[in-house]
This record gives sequence, C-alpha cells and structure tokens, in this order.
Amino acid sequence: MTGSSTHGIKTVLHPVADLATAKEMYAALLGVRPQTDESSYVGFEAGGQHIGLVPGGGSPGMTSPVAYWHVPDLEAKLAEVTAAGATVKEPAHDVGGGRLVATVTDPDGNVLGLLQDR
Repeated sequence: MTGSSTHGIKTVLHPVADLATAKEMYAALLGVRPQTDESSYVGFEAGGQHIGLVPGGGSPGMTSPVAYWHVPDLEAKLAEVTAAGATVKEPAHDVGGGRLVATVTDPDGNVLGLLQDR
C-alpha cells in the first residue's frame, strides 16, 4: 500500500448537550481539569490523547463521538481515502491555530476524522 501514514488516533470529540455538566463529568473521569475551557469548546489532555467536548453536536450531523486520525498531509490523506471508497462528510477547513480538520464516512457510514497540525 502506498500513500502517507497516520500518526494514530490522538483526538476524540464528543458532542454534548450541556457543556458545563459534561465538563465536570469528563474532568472526574480523566482526573484532570480542561486545558481549553471556552463556551464553544472544552478540551482535555490525558494519557497522550486530546478529548474534546463540542456543544450542540459540533459538526453538522455529529451525533456520536468522532475519532480523529492525525496525519502529516490532510489533503493527500483525504484524496487517498476517498479514492479507496470513503465519502467526504465535512471538507477540510481550518479550526484555528493552524489546525486543519475534515471528516469522511466509510462505506458502512462510520464517521472518521482527519486532523493536521501545521
């Protein structure tokens, strides 16, 4: 198989209805306070992973957690996975701080995230 490899799943985003309540529950679960604590996003670093809470579902149609595969070149990986049968759900876009994200669905409808830090 050719193409670019990934750096693994390092980020998982969870859609939440009540950000304040979810923040407290995840802080108890992870044993750490959030590193990012804003009205639009709460993020934790724990055990080498980033766990994010997104109010109101985050991305359109986000109804369950989405695991984000960290990749060195998001556009190249997006082209590879779509050529292999994935469908773009959310095109690549900058979410701030030079971070690019996109989501795709696999042939069974599972949502997969791709993330590139610049």
